Amino acid sequence: MITIIDYGMGNLASIKNMLKKVGEQSVITNDLDKISNAEKLILPGVGSFGQGMENLNAKGMTELIRRKALVEKTPLLGICLGMQLFTKHSEEGNVDGLGLIDAKTVKFNLHESHGNLKIPHMGWADVEINSSNFIFEGIEEIPRYYFVHSYHVECANEEDIMTTTEHGYSFCSGVRKENVFGVQFHPEKSHKFGMALLKNFIKI
Repeated sequence: MITIIDYGMGNLASIKNMLKKVGEQSVITNDLDKISNAEKLILPGVGSFGQGMENLNAKGMTELIRRKALVEKTPLLGICLGMQLFTKHSEEGNVDGLGLIDAKTVKFNLHESHGNLKIPHMGWADVEINSSNFIFEGIEEIPRYYFVHSYHVECANEEDIMTTTEHGYSFCSGVRKENVFGVQFHPEKSHKFGMALLKNFIKI
């Protein structure tokens, strides 16, 4: 059973439906007791970093998520904004995050030399897996995932970068530190590649 954290931001039903499609039960909840007792957690997110942290703080979830991730070592997957909230700080709103990864969230810095590339970065893009990682196990071809974002993560430690993607320049599109996984893309919208990733997360 996977617990999907409901803090008022994110396509929760889409994630639940994709998990059901790969044969996994899940629950969407903002109940602190259920989150506290969860065996695996997903932190989704669509929207602004500041609003995301405001909602987590207002619902009393911030320290609980930190405890689950850092102390109890509960497997945790952050999706899109959920991954960005793992960082220490964001340029978007000048707000501190959960601090699960030594990283910051920054806006895309595109110039004329990057041609007609737009912000937000939207659509399908290849993902390069930087190191052997079981969450991508069984994916033999270059995976493509669906993105929608104007900000991306910059990690202080290269070993925390799980995947990279190109949009004008190479940026971190996935992080991993022990039991904490984050992806900038949307596996719930990414068909077979998203299903494969979620299946591997379920196996943890």
